[in-house]
Amino acid sequence: MEVNEANKSETQEICEGLAKIKTSGRVFYNPVQEFNRDLSIIALNVFAKEYTNSESIWEAGNKCDDGITILEALSATGLRSIRYAKEVKGVKEIVANDISIKAVEDIKRNISDNSVEHLVVPSHDDATMLMYKWRKERRFDAIDLDPYGCPSIFLDSAVQAVKEGGLLLITATDMAVLAGNSPETCYSKYGAISLRIKACHEMALRILLQCIESHANRYGRYIVPLLSLSADFYIRVFVRVYTSAKKCKQTLSKLSTVYHCTGCGSYVLRPLGVIKLNEKNQQVKYGLPTKLPSDTCEHCNHPYHVGGPIWGAHLHSPEFIEKLLNETSEKFATFKRIQGVLSVMSEELLDAPLYYTLEQLSGTLHVETPSMVSVRSAILNAGYQVSYTHMNKTSIKTNAPAKLIWDIMKAWEAQHPVSKKRLSENNPGTNILAKKSEFECSFEYHPEAQSKSKKLGYLRFQQNPLPNWGPGTRATA
Repeated sequence: MEVNEANKSETQEICEGLAKIKTSGRVFYNPVQEFNRDLSIIALNVFAKEYTNSESIWEAGNKCDDGITILEALSATGLRSIRYAKEVKGVKEIVANDISIKAVEDIKRNISDNSVEHLVVPSHDDATMLMYKWRKERRFDAIDLDPYGCPSIFLDSAVQAVKEGGLLLITATDMAVLAGNSPETCYSKYGAISLRIKACHEMALRILLQCIESHANRYGRYIVPLLSLSADFYIRVFVRVYTSAKKCKQTLSKLSTVYHCTGCGSYVLRPLGVIKLNEKNQQVKYGLPTKLPSDTCEHCNHPYHVGGPIWGAHLHSPEFIEKLLNETSEKFATFKRIQGVLSVMSEELLDAPLYYTLEQLSGTLHVETPSMVSVRSAILNAGYQVSYTHMNKTSIKTNAPAKLIWDIMKAWEAQHPVSKKRLSENNPGTNILAKKSEFECSFEYHPEAQSKSKKLGYLRFQQNPLPNWGPGTRATA
């Protein structure tokens, strides 16, 4: 997705990375997405090296006969495709497609101006129909979908048009829908109910992943997420697609329903299915879950909202993130941000879906907010794991039970008593404080309470990149 709001009727020159393009202004271009494009270039370089199984693939800018084919289905200005041609190693061909004839005219001119005719092929077609045409004999090694809004209408054709083990790079910008403002719209577009929760951005990623998996499963295919990113006003996922009837059956155990308490914000995930194993830890058969939460939250006695299904398995591949960190360099304008975000991602707990926030926990009890180090130390001292998530700088992602989290907050409240005037009858905080604690909590400093990325001083959480930043307005061409 690439509209610069100024001078829509005039030709503008844009320089980004190694590309220099001209656009009429009526074609979509968003400068805030440079981070998105930089990260995608790094990811494609790592993918090309893995996919071609070669350490000595041809240099960027040169055509590699054994290299990868890339489709940018919604190309707009052609900037992304041109940058891929100039900055991704091991490329055989890139198809830069757009349904707008004006956009295609810009693409053709920009391809010529950047001397990448040997790598980039302009295409004027409906993105969905183009991918359907390529779903049989010819398939793409990588497909980039960066639409204005929801990508779901492109997913059916995309999961068919990508090669075995190929890469899908998919963006969604309809965050109001995915983050819980319109659960009915989210269900109609993604097949899942979104919830307005503190961890809404992670839930958005997991809704998108389950939607892609659902489309893939219809054709005996399944996805393996490599990287799942929430940044600025959008989310973006990098997934590989494979074929296996057996793996498709396992999808049921990877998807979960979310029970979210309307009082204290605690959450419970229940998988749609389970895999039953024998004594040798070998799969025996598939089953359905038998235990569900009670009608009300065990911590504060308030009712649940039910959302999902969401992707409950891993969001990232640690090995892939490590390779991305090794591949990135200061030649990218957004290097510091990429380094920081990837470092936080590398520290995220993989088996702990969703997260709490510090202000959510203290706000529920109306208590003075503890330091992040204090809460993280208490969790670690209790024998559990904890991490940040790249989506929120006050996030608490942990494999500890919610009971421990609230016992930690009650122990903090005992040291910093809350005024009883602030706790009304049947208030979530009142009900939580009235329950007896089960865990002994220690706030003694734990050496792992400070994350490595914080100690190294990386730019972990980005401020708003530009004035009036956002997804922009839809292209008029």
